[in-house]
Amino acid sequence: MELEQLGALLLFAFVSTFTPGPNNIMLMTSGANVGFARTIPHMLGIALGFAFMVILVGVGLMGIFNAYPVSHQILKYVSLAYLVYLAAKIAMSGRAKEVEDFKPLTFIGAASFQWVNPKGWSMALSAVTLFSSGGAWFELGVIAVAFTLANIPSVSFWTFAGQKLQHWLTTPIRIRSFNVSMAVLLIASTVPMI
Repeated sequence: MELEQLGALLLFAFVSTFTPGPNNIMLMTSGANVGFARTIPHMLGIALGFAFMVILVGVGLMGIFNAYPVSHQILKYVSLAYLVYLAAKIAMSGRAKEVEDFKPLTFIGAASFQWVNPKGWSMALSAVTLFSSGGAWFELGVIAVAFTLANIPSVSFWTFAGQKLQHWLTTPIRIRSFNVSMAVLLIASTVPMI
């Protein structure tokens, strides 16, 4: 991979991980409800789970999608159904200190979520298509590392932003309004990808 290609990859990874999407909306919600420290496993699950997904997409899933286009459509519908479920859980949750019903995703949960995240699929497929010449292991490794490096400041920013909202989220009506708004944004963030 040439230097200018690496620069373009890093810019693509940075912009695509920082823009609002299901991961970032859920991190902001978690940061607002349970704080930064309790959200760290969720953050790491996103960063490392997405890197693993990029490698597997490059190794073979693109071939499956090309051979069986219906599998891509099925994944979209499964992803949407799961996001609706997550949005409902977010909308119905209260502040964790008052009502013990908000649970941040675990490391494994967040890593697994990448497989049903429409924005994640779009990013992984685009990155492998644009920056890899046929799934060479070295190139896939570089892409995975680039996204991991871009994800660290992104997940930190969104979680921190949510945590800062804790000062405003002091009444049940504000908490409910925030969680419902985040649930709606979670669903809306998937529309461009579907």
